[in-house]
This record gives sequence, structure tokens and C-alpha cells, in this order.
Amino acid sequence: MGQLSNKVALVTGAARGLGLATAEAFIKESAQVAMTDRDEQEGARAASSLGKAALFLPQDVTKPEGWDTVFETVGEAFGNIDIVINNAGIGHFETIDTITFERWTKTLDVNLNGVFLGVCAAVKHMKARGGSIVNLASVEGIIGDRALPAYNASKGAVRLLTRSTAIHCARAGYNIRVNSICPGFAETQLVSDALVALGEAAASQAVAATLARIPMGRFARPSEIAAAIVFLASDAASYITGSDLVVDGGMIA
Repeated sequence: MGQLSNKVALVTGAARGLGLATAEAFIKESAQVAMTDRDEQEGARAASSLGKAALFLPQDVTKPEGWDTVFETVGEAFGNIDIVINNAGIGHFETIDTITFERWTKTLDVNLNGVFLGVCAAVKHMKARGGSIVNLASVEGIIGDRALPAYNASKGAVRLLTRSTAIHCARAGYNIRVNSICPGFAETQLVSDALVALGEAAASQAVAATLARIPMGRFARPSEIAAAIVFLASDAASYITGSDLVVDGGMIA
């Protein structure tokens, strides 16, 4: 315990799912955690359940003007941010035949532009002191899926944004490590909501087909993804930057 002692972390999209699991894991490792989300009611409830080491702030990650405010507010409450986890994201099952330009644009706005803004803000505020940035990519940013064109595109772009920023920070002497984590399918509301939208029969088929692709034969528990994020954020990963950590039960092996 205590891998993140004396660290202050920011986790976006933290009202539920992987973001909430990450906040929980960070607090268990003795960090103080600022949790942001568009869902103010659920985010406040989640932060309250984690005690005094957690702080909730409402945030739309696609709005540039909100990022400095988040960093300043967290700084006043906990001190300077050491770790930024760009987790907020959305996803829908659609093919290139059915996806609308509006849905395509919205997915890239949240999954890619939101991460871009988070990375820019993190580098701006941490470059004088150093820190760690972990961006949530996905195995779906490594392989293609006929039903996830926008999600594939956004997560693939996050991986390369991560590498570009990692190289820049290292060469510039900022002492900021930048990595991406690539989860497989996990037991989260994002996945369940996307499946529900397919309808019961199609969802059952999609689950069966996905499980057949995973050698371990199950979806990940959010805590399993969060444990890998803790590692990347911690000093145990001090020589890791510009990397993808795949946590997928063997899916792309």
C-alpha cells in the first residue's frame, strides 16, 4: 500500500466505471484524488463515498476553458497535481453504413479532443515539476472492429498522441511520463449501455462473439484495469514513457 503517497491525481470521467475504479485504487494507495465528470449528481455521490481524500468537480472535458479552472481548484484544495488520468470517453456499436456524421464527430470530440485538452493542460501545469499522464486508449485502438469505426479511430489517435507527447516531454526535460493503457472489454456501464442499445438478441450475440475472442473467457473487472493504471502512474514505472500497456485477457495475442 502507499504506492502513491503524497501524490495528487486528477481522474476524468470518474463518476462510474473505470474512472471510479481508478479513483478508488488511487485512494487505497494513499493519493488524494480529484474526480471530474459531466454527471454532477453521480460524481458527487461517488466522491462522497470515498471520503476526504476525494474531491468532485463538474467538467466537460471537451470545453477548453474549463481545464485551467480544474487545475486551479484542485491546487487550492489538495496542492499541485502530480498525475492526470484522461479517462472520459463514449462509445457506440455502429458500422460505417449506419454511423452519422454527428455521432462520429461527438465520439472524436470526447475521446480524442478531450484527451488532447487534458494532455495540454497537464503539460502546461506540470512541466516545471514533473508528473505522470495516463491516457485511456483501448485494444480497439490497436485492432479494427466493424461495429466501432469512430471508437477505433479515436482510440488509435489517442495512442499516437500519447507517443508524440511522451517524446516531446522527455526531450524537453519536463520529467513528465506519458503512457496509454489499452483495456479490453470490461464490466462497465459504457460497455453495458452500448450493448443494451443493440437490443437483447443482438447484444447476446455480441457478448458471445467477444468472449470467444478472449482467451481468458471473461470481461475484465474494473479493478483489474485500475491496478494497471496505478502502476503506470507510480514511481514503479519511472522508466516507462510513450508506451501502451495492454490489459485484455489475451484478446489481441
